[in-house]
Amino acid sequence: MYRVFEALDELVTIVEEARGVPMTVSCVVPRGDVLELLDDVRDALPGEVDDAQDVLDKRDEIVRIAREQAESTVNSANEEAERLLTEARERAEQLVSEARAEADRTVAEGEAEYENLTERAREESDRMVQAGRDAYERSVEDGKHEQSRLVSQTEVVQAAHDEAARIVDEAHAEADRQRADCDAYVDDKLAEFSELLSTTLRTVDSGRNHLRGTLGPGSRATSHEYDYQAQ
Repeated sequence: MYRVFEALDELVTIVEEARGVPMTVSCVVPRGDVLELLDDVRDALPGEVDDAQDVLDKRDEIVRIAREQAESTVNSANEEAERLLTEARERAEQLVSEARAEADRTVAEGEAEYENLTERAREESDRMVQAGRDAYERSVEDGKHEQSRLVSQTEVVQAAHDEAARIVDEAHAEADRQRADCDAYVDDKLAEFSELLSTTLRTVDSGRNHLRGTLGPGSRATSHEYDYQAQ
C-alpha cells in the first residue's frame, strides 16, 4: 500500500509542475512518466488488496477470540460473584446463629440471676419480718410483765399501760421499717437486673443492625431469626 500512495504522490507532483497550455486550464505532462507510475499503481494494488483481505480475515478471527475471552471472563466473574454471595450468606447465618446463642445465654443468665436475687430477697424479707415479730412479742411480753408488777400500785397503773402501749407501738414501727427496708432491697436488685437485661438486648439489636448493613439493602434475614426488642 505504501508504493500506491508513493506513486499517487508522484503523479500529483507531475501534474502540479506540468507546463500549462496557454488560454486553457490544460497542461502538458510527460506521458512516459505518468504511464510508468500508473503501471506501478496497477501492479501494487492486487497485493495490497490481498493484504487488506488478510487483515479483514484476521479481524474476524480476533473478534471471535475476543468474544470468547469476554464470555469466559463474564462466566468467571459470575461464578466468583456467586461464590462470594454464598460465602456472605453462610457468614451471615453464622453471625445470626452466634448472636442468637449469645442472646439465649445472656437471657438464661439473667433469669438465673433474677431467681437468685428474688430468693435471697424473699429469705431476707422473711428473716426481717420474723425478727420484727420476735421483737414485738418480746416487747408485748415485757409490757405484760411490767403491767403485772405494777398492777397493785394504783398510782402507776396508768403509767404502766402507757409504757406498754409505747413499747408495742415501737415494735410495730420497727417491724414496718424492716419490711420497708426489705422491699427497697428487692426493688434495687430487680432494677439492676432490668438494666442488665436492657443492655444485653440493645447489644443484640446493634449486632443485628450491623449484620443487615453488611449484607446490603437486598438481603433478607432468615425466618428463624429472633426478634428481640428492648423494653
